[in-house]
Amino acid sequence: MVEGCGSNGCEYMTGGTVVVLGPVGPNFAAGMTGGMAFVYDRHECLAENINPDLVIMQRLASTRWEAHLKALIEDHVTATHSRRASELLHDWKSEVTRFWQICPKEMVNRLDFPLVDDEEALFA
Repeated sequence: MVEGCGSNGCEYMTGGTVVVLGPVGPNFAAGMTGGMAFVYDRHECLAENINPDLVIMQRLASTRWEAHLKALIEDHVTATHSRRASELLHDWKSEVTRFWQICPKEMVNRLDFPLVDDEEALFA
């Protein structure tokens, strides 16, 4: 859990989970082949900073993944007393819509839980 990162964040990431509560620099997720990242994008600029070659980026579309993200942020608040994380939780219904979920393309079919609640809607 970080509150922002510079260039090449999650470069060559092969596992684990990263939560970024602020802006990212250029070339985010370059070479990412495993794991999952959640990025808070208040200013709608992640798309211009992400390297989409190996990953998909989408707004949260699964109640299971949203609950997972919220629990990670709650744990972060408990451990660090982060004011930024507390503010996000305080207005969660609004702020959760500003998060992106980034997943390596090759991992989508291997996840324990689908990226969307209604997988059939993807193919409609």
